[in-house]
Amino acid sequence: MNDPLVLRAVQRIYRGEAGDLPILLGADLTLRAGEIVALVAPSGAGKSTLLHVAGLLDKPDGGSVLIEGRDAGTLPDAQRTAVRRDTIGFVYQFHHLLGEFTALENVILPQLIARRPRRTAVARARALLASFGLASRAEHLPGKLSGGEQQRVAIARALANGPKVLLADEPTGNLDVATAAVVFGELLAIVRGQRLAALIATHNPDLADQMDRIVTLRDGKVVAVAPARDRPDH
Repeated sequence: MNDPLVLRAVQRIYRGEAGDLPILLGADLTLRAGEIVALVAPSGAGKSTLLHVAGLLDKPDGGSVLIEGRDAGTLPDAQRTAVRRDTIGFVYQFHHLLGEFTALENVILPQLIARRPRRTAVARARALLASFGLASRAEHLPGKLSGGEQQRVAIARALANGPKVLLADEPTGNLDVATAAVVFGELLAIVRGQRLAALIATHNPDLADQMDRIVTLRDGKVVAVAPARDRPDH
């Protein structure tokens, strides 16, 4: 069985009038089903670039992005969009919910875009919201939800189409410490329960240490980081 996500020697170089800016220089990473990997690196190291390339939002300048064994990184835009829609879920620091739609509708919409029957989409959306303790908030607009509730809806939306890969960029970075811990715990439980392959960028070492392994970016490459319990200062 092919791994959900494999990056092989991925390169990404931004070219501008001031010259080339290399970000990824042969990045390798494999995500296995049911595995949650923390991506911890300083600002400017290329975390977002790595997530965008892995999620087919950006094309690599070299190397391969394999989604379930298929080299999808350089597919034509329409095909990349289809793979991304059906296989990959995204969660960002800011929820980016559609303010004119209810929580339920925000989770239904990506399923309708994927041409799921409305009845199926509604049932799945309600089940996902319930799994995050939001059953009673399903008909509320985002503006009537707390920050933690909005981010829970955003996570439910990312899971709506049953992705095999979940990519998250600081998913709790906009929440207070207590709320972040609760939301993150719920996210981990869902990811492990559904055996997704997840790559989660975070600056929070306590959250990173709850994941299966930690990687960072150094000189444009992905390198492993020892978990806290194995570091000399713990």
